Amino acid sequence: MNRKLKLLLCCMLISQLFLMNVYAKPDWPSDTDVQAEAGIVIDADSGAVIFGKNMHTAYPPASITKILTALIVLENADPDDMVTFSRDSVYNVEEGSGNKLNVTDGDKLSVEDCLYSLILHSCNQAANALAEHVAGSREEFVKMMNEKIEELGCTESHFDNPSGLNGDTQYVTAYDMAIIAKAAYSNKKLVEISSALSHEIPPTANNPEGLTIYNEHRLVKTKDSASEFYFPSAVAGKTGYLIKAGNTLVTYAEQDGRRLISVILKGSPRQYFIDGKNLLQFGYDRFQNVALTGKETGYTEGEESIKIGETSYKPSDLELEANRVITLPKDGKLSDADKTLVTELPKDSPKGAVALLQYTYNDRNVGQAYLIAKDGAAKSGQETQENGTEPKTEEEKTETPPSDSNRTESNRFGAVAAGIAGVLIIGGAGAGLVTYKRKKEFRQSELRREERRRRLRAEGNDEAFERILKERRNTKGKR
Repeated sequence: MNRKLKLLLCCMLISQLFLMNVYAKPDWPSDTDVQAEAGIVIDADSGAVIFGKNMHTAYPPASITKILTALIVLENADPDDMVTFSRDSVYNVEEGSGNKLNVTDGDKLSVEDCLYSLILHSCNQAANALAEHVAGSREEFVKMMNEKIEELGCTESHFDNPSGLNGDTQYVTAYDMAIIAKAAYSNKKLVEISSALSHEIPPTANNPEGLTIYNEHRLVKTKDSASEFYFPSAVAGKTGYLIKAGNTLVTYAEQDGRRLISVILKGSPRQYFIDGKNLLQFGYDRFQNVALTGKETGYTEGEESIKIGETSYKPSDLELEANRVITLPKDGKLSDADKTLVTELPKDSPKGAVALLQYTYNDRNVGQAYLIAKDGAAKSGQETQENGTEPKTEEEKTETPPSDSNRTESNRFGAVAAGIAGVLIIGGAGAGLVTYKRKKEFRQSELRREERRRRLRAEGNDEAFERILKERRNTKGKR
C-alpha cells in the first residue's frame, strides 16, 4: 500500500505541473514606459488601468484643469446662454498668462464659444468668465470642482482655480486625472468641442471681425502620416504647461470600438506628445475588451434559486447590466478573470440593481457589471424559497467549500487524485482534460451537497435532506 501511495503522489505532482502550464494565465503586459515623470493609460469603458507610472504621485496640472471646468459648465449651463466678461475675469490673472481672445470687460460670448476657446486654445479669461457665469464667483465654482472630483472618487487631487494657473494647493495625480477625463469624455458635447480643429469666434470689442482659433493638441490635429505626432485614433484632449508643472497632456482615443485615455504629467517639450501616443498604442496593441453580455451567465441561467443578501431570486429574474466589458491581455479569456459578488452597493447604483460583479485579473481591477432584478423578481424569488426549493447561497455560487467540513475536504482530495491519475493513465492531454473537467464537476456537486447537508443538520432536518436527495435520484431514474 505504501508503494502504491507513493506512486500516486508522484503522479499527482507531475500532473499538477502539467496542468499549471496548460491553465496558466498570460502575464499582464508591462513592456512600455514614458520619459515624463508620471503617466497612465486606462480603458474608458471598463475603467481598467492598463499601465501606470507614478500614477498616485501629485503634480501641478496646468491647463488640463480646464477639462474639469468644461465638464462642470456643461452640466450646469446651456451652451446658448450668454456669458458677460467681468473686469475681474479679464484682468485678475497672473502676470504673463496672456489674453488669447483679446477680450475686455463687457464683452459677451455664448457658453459654447467660451468652451471652444477654453479647450482649443486654453484661454484663461474664458475659464474665469464661465466660472462666474455658472457659480456667481470663482470661489464658489472652485467648491463645485472639488465636490465634483469627490463625487467621481478622486482622493488624491485638489483644485484652486478653474484655469489651471498656479495655486498653492492645486495638484492632481495621473490616476485622478484619468478618472476626471473618463467622466468628461462620456459627455458627447465635450467630445465634439475637444475634437474640433478650429472654431470661429464672433466679433467682440477688440475683434470686430471675429477670430478663428485652432486646436493646440498635436495628436488630434496632425493629419500627415509621416509626422511623429500622427495618431489617427486620437479624437480629443487638452494640453497644459507651467514652469512648475512642465508639459501636461490628456488624450482621448477611439479605435475598433475601444475608448482609451492617456495622461502625461511633468513631461518635456515634444516628447510629452510621443509619451501620450505610445501609451495609447500600447493599450491597443497588447489588450482587448471582452463583452460580458451573453457570456457571463453564472447568475442569470440555471434552475436553482440564488440568494443575494436576504432575498432569493430565480436566475430568469436577473439580468446583467447591458454593454459592460472587461479589459484583458490579448491572449486572455473571460474565464481567466476572477469575480466577486458585492451586495453592499454604492449610492449611484442603477435602478433595480441587487448586486455588483467585480472582476480582477492577477489582482488588477479589470471591470464590473451590475446584476439587475427584473420587475417582480424579488417577489418571485421569495415564493420559490417558501415552496421549499433550496436556493444557492453566495458561497455555493462561487464554489467556496465550508471550512468546517472534513468530509468535503476528503471528497475533494479523492476527486482530484482520481482526475490526475486519469490524466496520466490515458496519456493524452485532450483525454486528461475531459477527465479533469468531469472530476471537477463531481467535486463541485459534492461540495454543494455537503454544504446543504451541514445546514439542514444544524437545523435538525437531516432526514429532510435525505428525502429530497432520494426524490431527485428517482426523478433522474425515470428520465
